[in-house]
Parts: sequence; C-alpha cells; structure tokens
Amino acid sequence: MDITIGTLLLFGLTLVNSLQLDPADLVSMKDCQRIMEFRPLAVEFSQHFRNITQADLDIPSTRLPDKQNLLCLADMTQLMAGLTSGKLWTIKMFDSWGSFPKGLLYGNLIDMGNYDECVGINKAISDNYNIQGKYCRAKLTLVEPALKLQVGICLPASCSAANMNTFLKQLIKKLIGLNINTHFVSEDACRTADREPFDGLTIFTIVLLSVLGAVAVLATICDYFLFEDQKKLPFLIKAFSIRANSRALFCLVEPNSKPNVIDCLHGMRCLSLIWVIFGHEYIIAMIAPNMNFLTVYRWFEKPFSNFITRGVFSVDTFLFLSGLLLVVISMRSLERTKGRLNIPLMYLHRYLRLTPIVAVAILIYMKLLPYLGDGPMFNSIHFDDYSRCERTWFWSLLYLQNYATAELCISHTWYLAVDMQLYILSPIFLLALYKWGKKAAAGIFVFMLLLSACLFSTMMTNKYPINMEQGLLAGEGQRKLYFATHTHAAPWLIGALFGYFLHVNRNKNFQLSRIMIWLGWLISLTLIFTSIFALHASAQWSAPNLTLLEAASYYTLSRIAWPLALCWVVFACMRGYGGLANSFLSSPMWQPLSKLSYCAYIFHIVVQQTNVGRIRTSLYFSDYDLMLLFWGTFAFTVLMAYVMYIIVEAPFGVLETMLMPNRRAAPKATNPVESSVVPTVEPTIETPKTNLATVVEQDVEASTASATAS
Repeated sequence: MDITIGTLLLFGLTLVNSLQLDPADLVSMKDCQRIMEFRPLAVEFSQHFRNITQADLDIPSTRLPDKQNLLCLADMTQLMAGLTSGKLWTIKMFDSWGSFPKGLLYGNLIDMGNYDECVGINKAISDNYNIQGKYCRAKLTLVEPALKLQVGICLPASCSAANMNTFLKQLIKKLIGLNINTHFVSEDACRTADREPFDGLTIFTIVLLSVLGAVAVLATICDYFLFEDQKKLPFLIKAFSIRANSRALFCLVEPNSKPNVIDCLHGMRCLSLIWVIFGHEYIIAMIAPNMNFLTVYRWFEKPFSNFITRGVFSVDTFLFLSGLLLVVISMRSLERTKGRLNIPLMYLHRYLRLTPIVAVAILIYMKLLPYLGDGPMFNSIHFDDYSRCERTWFWSLLYLQNYATAELCISHTWYLAVDMQLYILSPIFLLALYKWGKKAAAGIFVFMLLLSACLFSTMMTNKYPINMEQGLLAGEGQRKLYFATHTHAAPWLIGALFGYFLHVNRNKNFQLSRIMIWLGWLISLTLIFTSIFALHASAQWSAPNLTLLEAASYYTLSRIAWPLALCWVVFACMRGYGGLANSFLSSPMWQPLSKLSYCAYIFHIVVQQTNVGRIRTSLYFSDYDLMLLFWGTFAFTVLMAYVMYIIVEAPFGVLETMLMPNRRAAPKATNPVESSVVPTVEPTIETPKTNLATVVEQDVEASTASATAS
C-alpha cells in the first residue's frame, strides 16, 4: 500500500469507523454476553472434531479427495488421537490457540495466541513422516452486522487455508447457528517455521553488503597499523576506512567559529527528521493490533494529535532548506565564474551522490527485509508491498516514481524524486537570478503563486477524497496533490527566494529594534502554530466536515505560510536575534545526526517494519507508550544509518569526488563544479572551495525526509 500519513491514517480511521465508534453500536449487550459464554475456541474445536472423518473436509461427492486433503485428514486424525491420549505436542498445538478477545467494548478484536509455540511444533511420527505446526489468523464473523474478530489458530501444516475455512465454518455454525459464507483464513495470514530459500538477488545483496563491510574493516586495519601519518593515507584507504570516515562524521564545529556557516540549519534538519520518524511510529501503531483501539478515535480530538497529522510540514521544511542552500551557495559560485555553469556535470554529480544509497535500499527492502523478522503479523502490517520493486525499481533510480507509476517501489522515496526534479530545473532559476536579479526574483515569486493557484484549482475541480481534519489524502488525490512536484514546489521556491535575499544582503548589517524582533518572532510562531492547529476544532468528530473550499484554502495557504515562518527563524538565528532558539538549533550535538540524516531517512522504515512484524500481542495505544517505542526505534535507526553511511554513503561519496572530472584540481581552481572531497559538508554561505557541486552534498542533507509518509 502507498505509504504516507494520509493513506495509513485513513486505513486506521476506516477501522475505527467500522467499529461505529460507539461500544453500544459495536456489539449489542446480548451478543456480547453470548460471546462471553463461549468456551475457548480451541476447546470448542477439539470437542467438535474429536472424531474427524472425511466428511468433515466437505468435499463434494462427485470428486475424490486429492493428496493434500488426505494428508490433512491423516494429520488431523493423528492430532485428535494424540490429544485423547494426552501427548504433549498435541496439547501444545491447542494451547497455542488464541481465544475470543477480551475487551470487545474497548476495541480489542484480536487474540494472537502463542505464535512461537505453534510454529515450533515438529513432531516426528515415523522416519519419513513429521507433523509441523501451522499458525494462522482466522477472521471470525460471530455477530451481525459484521463484527470480525481475529483469533490465532494452530493446525497441522499439511492443512491448507481452504481446509481450515471448512473446519471453522462448521464450528461457527454449531456455535451461533449461522451458515456464514465467507473466508475466515487466507494463506497470506498463515506461517510455518519453514522459510523460502534465498534467490540469486538475495544472495547478491548479502554478498554485496558483506564485501563492502569487509573492505571497510580491512581499510580500517591498514589505517591503524600501516599509516601513522593520517595525511599520507592512500586514496582508497581513506575512502573506506571506518576510522577516517568516523572522524569526519563526528568532527564538531563550534557555533560561529566559521562566519559563512548557517549553524541553525543542522538543528532544523535533525528536528524535521525526528518529526518524520515519530510520525511514522504513530502510523504503524495505528494499523497494528491495539487492545484499546477505540482510544484512537478519541486521540484524534486531542491537541497533541495535530503534531502527527500535520507531520507533512516536515517535508516543506526540507524543501525550504534545499532551495535555500542551493541559491545561497550557487550565486557566489556564479559570481566567481562570471555566470559559467557546467550543467551536465552538475547533474551527474547529483545523481552519483544520491543513487548508491537508493540502489542499496531497494535491494534491502525488496530482498532482505522479509528475512529480518518473524511473527504472527509479519506479513500483514507493512508500509509498502515491496514486491512492487520487481516491477518498478527503475523508476526509483530515475527519480520519476512520483509521476511515472502508482506502484512506488519504496514509497517514501517520492520525496527524492521531487527534490531531484526541482534540482534539474534549478539552473533556470540560478541563471535568471544571476542575470536579472530582482526582476527574476519577482518572476519566481509569481511562478510560485501560479503553482499554488494550480494546487488550489486542482483540489476544487477534481474533488479528490480528502479529510483535511485528520490530514488524509488517498488514492489518486494522494498522487496528484501529495506526490507531485509542482504541488510541493512552493516551499522550495520560497527557500530559493530567501537564499537570494541572504545573498544580496550578505554584507548588510541589520539593526532591528526590540519591537521589530518581537514582532518577527510573533508572526513566525503564529504562522507555525496556525499551520499546525488551524483545523483542530474541525477535527472533533462532532464537528461538521470542512467544505471543499475550506480544505483547498488550508492546504494551499499552509504550503506558503510554513516556509515563510522558517525564513524568519533562519534570519533571526543568523543575525543574532535567535536567543535560546539559536542556541538550541545551532548546538554542535546536531552535526553528526545531520550528516546521517539521509541514511536515517531512507532506512528508518526497515527498523519500524521489523519491529512491528515481531509483535506477539496487541499493543496499548497511548502517547507515553508510543514515545517509548519511538526512542527505541530512533536509536536503532541511527545505528543502522551509521553503518550504511560508513560502508556505502561516505566511501562512494569520496570515490565520486575523486573520479569526477575537474574534481581533483587544486583548491584554487575556479571551475564552478569544483568541491571538497568531504562527502557531507557544512551548510555554508561562502567558502573559497564552495561551488555548485557542493550544493548537492548540502542539498542531500536537506532532502532527507517526507511525512508520509511519511
């Protein structure tokens, strides 16, 4: 499924709506009492099928049972006979069953039983005959209109989902007297201890990562024991050495120690990354089994929920930073080179800088993620269907996935496509600003307004299904309004215009009165909190839905308001009016995470997907519990990001830097695509070595997250 905040929250809300949101409507008191009177499902099943026969397979009399049905019948006969005689393996098989969930009126609709006890059964009946446990989640419809409970069941692995459906239909008919014609069990909801063998591409992925890790270890050993003088490290050793790359990663620069560094951007970038991961943690928790699922319904009415449903503004923050850094650095480079720009080399550097991590991510998500965990929900809760990568991986490597296909391989990489496409268009804006200055800036501003008008008119004319109160977009509306580059261009263009403002006023000393400073912060904070909380009142379930005009107006204007607020934050921090905000955002503690932010964004869902796939019981949904889960996820995300940075991003960044034409020239060279060999650099305004290629490295750090979902 497409992963954004909109899609997954919509999925969760659909479940809430299916519960009718009111315990009295969820199930009548009579039906609730009836369910409470049921004995455990395993007991009912064992009693009903104690003397199982071929008739219980419900095979039409016109055809004979096939081999699989006969094997299932034989194993079921062994199971029931063993249960009668008290054999341990048969008792364990029924002991692992879930029961009818307790707390139906609280939204607890799932009892997973004991997954590991079930799949751990492997009883040798004879030398060539074993009975394995097969765990399945059965969706049982017990009362009208359609209350569906999920219960973990365990039967011999020889029995197919169709066999289990047959057994459960007979059992449900006995319990409630209804002949329900539905599928209770699907093969997708079943697992055994057996796993698919590695295919060729999976083996290649493991070998590739192993080789990269081994090269890094060998380079580090050489670094430690063969080269005492770090200045004399050979090129390849320096590129792959864990010691050298870690030294660059953790090298901290004190605030204001370099006059051309915008220190506050590190903090803004890292906080936006944390916002993205935190929002995704809530999304995955909402679609996971919750013993208090009805609480989610009330959670949307709390003010705190706006920080999750408005997590899409983290995307606008990264786009703003991207446009800002691009123009600030590039304009100085264009001045030094008198307007000369090597555009093909600029594009090549950008592509080579981004793509190694994306390519490795496609392999990991598509081939390794299915082997990174195990559990009763492992195949059922996921951000994406990563099997799509086999059909659409090339669109991700071309950075066209947001327009070219509805089946995104890794859906949260849609942001990289947006950022790459804006970067491809950037020479037009850069050259225009260089040649025509303020006139070009005015033209870019008008262009931004036209794109915003396009967004507004698209929402008004197409009438896509939107629930702005909960931040929801789905289906075609998600592709047209959320994934599309032109609908996300406004923050990037505002960042570019602000970068031009900083460039033309770089030597100007702004002396603002205390009233002007307070007014600037008041306006900025008003725009920020209005963007986040403007729809809080309409998010109440008792409130009427927003009209299409109201939703379109909010969605369009907030795209402009958010980056405008950030303009003041950056300006105030740069010019000494930031106070505590600048001290916090400019703290050196953000610098290592800022450099890891690209890998952290790409791979954080690997950690979240693995964690949720391993759950064995229903979760308890609360802000405190989600905070606990988040910090565990964040810690492992940073660890994984560090590993991928050390073995992929940093080495390939150094290799690309040294192998690109005109990249090994002396620092005094004036070619506009010259840059430092450091793969991740400081967000600078001006340095002697800064040029358009350096923009890529800084822009990558700024282009690290979406809320989609994000």
